[in-house]
Amino acid sequence: MKINLQLDNLFPKFDKLQKIFWDKSLNSVYGAWCINKPDLFFIFMNPTWKNVSSDKKWKWLQAPWLWTKNIRKLFYKIGIISKDIFDQIYWMNLSTWSPEFCLDLYSKLAKDKIYITNLAKCTQIDARPLHNNIFKEYLELIYEEIDRIQPQKIICFGNQVSSILLWKNIKVSDYNKNKFEELTIKNKIYKIYPVFYPVWQGMRNMDKAIARIKNISNL
Repeated sequence: MKINLQLDNLFPKFDKLQKIFWDKSLNSVYGAWCINKPDLFFIFMNPTWKNVSSDKKWKWLQAPWLWTKNIRKLFYKIGIISKDIFDQIYWMNLSTWSPEFCLDLYSKLAKDKIYITNLAKCTQIDARPLHNNIFKEYLELIYEEIDRIQPQKIICFGNQVSSILLWKNIKVSDYNKNKFEELTIKNKIYKIYPVFYPVWQGMRNMDKAIARIKNISNL
């Protein structure tokens, strides 16, 4: 039975922005997993070429964090990925990430009522920070994504992404336990939880991010 893991009618809009703002030789990377009222909706910054699905030769699911070890660590430590899955994928190389394997893995994770996306879907060739203006070009689309999916709780990683999403200055260090902001989209109120960004330079805040997500989600 086919499981729908993405909002494919938004793809052309994301691809148009990829051509404008970043490397045309790379695929956009779209949100994925549970698209029907998930318990948790994770928003990261933007993808890079290290995501296997950004390669033009990749002809299947273009989704976040298929091949990023730090995020696997985070998901494992907060209980989204089981030890068996974590052990299976941690040392895998690009050649073993087949479409069949990804479909099986992502179908299992979708059942856990989790959705993952980036504020900006434009894939870049390195990890240089994006300017606020580029992220803002994706705001209407992330609001549409949220409205279509209608998550219970939204976890937003980092000061920059949280501030842009909420149109106010956010310092994630000011948020602990269950403290949240509210975002209204089409008369529906969503709870937004700013959390430390747990990759790259933010790796030092991994434990803080894990503790807060566990508190928010009761994982």
